[in-house]
Amino acid sequence: MPTASKVLDRVLVLEMVRVTEAAAIAASTLTGRGDEKAADAAAVEAMRAALNDLDIDGTVVIGEGERDEAPMLFIGEKVGSGQGPAIDIALDPLEGTTICAKSGPNSLAVLAIAEAGGLLNAPDVYMDKLAVGPGLPAGVIDLDRTPTENVAAIAAAKGVQPKDIIACVLDRPRHEALIAELRGIGCGVVLIGDGDVAGVIATSDPDTTIDVYMGSGGAPEGVLACAALRCVGGQFKGRLLFRNDDERARARKWGIADLDRQYDLKDLAKGDCIFAATGVTDGSLLEGVRRVGGKMTTESVVMRASSGTVRWVKGEHRLDL
Repeated sequence: MPTASKVLDRVLVLEMVRVTEAAAIAASTLTGRGDEKAADAAAVEAMRAALNDLDIDGTVVIGEGERDEAPMLFIGEKVGSGQGPAIDIALDPLEGTTICAKSGPNSLAVLAIAEAGGLLNAPDVYMDKLAVGPGLPAGVIDLDRTPTENVAAIAAAKGVQPKDIIACVLDRPRHEALIAELRGIGCGVVLIGDGDVAGVIATSDPDTTIDVYMGSGGAPEGVLACAALRCVGGQFKGRLLFRNDDERARARKWGIADLDRQYDLKDLAKGDCIFAATGVTDGSLLEGVRRVGGKMTTESVVMRASSGTVRWVKGEHRLDL
């Protein structure tokens, strides 16, 4: 367990919940309206305003894109009053924009913080991901093995057969071969339409019955998921995937020299971390924002790596204020 940070004051734990609550509430006004961009913009604006209310010297290292591509919360943007501790921030104001627009499950407002230098400044490219929850031997998963070999290793560590393993995979055409291979060895496959941060975190919760997360998704989301796993335990392997020379150049711009490196959990999120998420729509991890009478209710989770603490926070927000 990492040593408690002198920078990440415990007061920041609940402050991070207030930030994700603000983003989730803003996005929820557009749930099911079919407008992904509007929902994302509402969440971004609310999260940015909430961050700027805090006495922190924050730098966005995982954000909505580079300055020329994102008007708010771009990579490198400074947030907060500038008077407090220097922290790195990884964020996704609306993880699962399509989910929110269609009122599907598992849309979240997500945020992670660490001391400066604690979070990998990952470029906005794809990442091959492999994740399991806590309690398994170190090295049980490896991206240099086939999916069949990884499932066999996980099954052996759990004392079960490969057919007893449940894998979570993003439902994408690029995963057709992976899904076929998993089903071919008898694995159950839970397909999700979006929201792979929630998919990775699900491996740490026995109630989900998910044993492993496999497949490619956004690299920034991989860093956010690793911040959560640092708090609750588990293993993660990631490798950046590049489609063209422009993406490789973007990675080098952010200081990544070894483009073929297999990243471990602590390579992506090291030291003390705080992770917070608030549900926008109902999902396996959190309930979504609900409007009941003259108030809204929210459900959030906040975790800290140094203490191993996980807090579930129910919020009530009056609409007439």
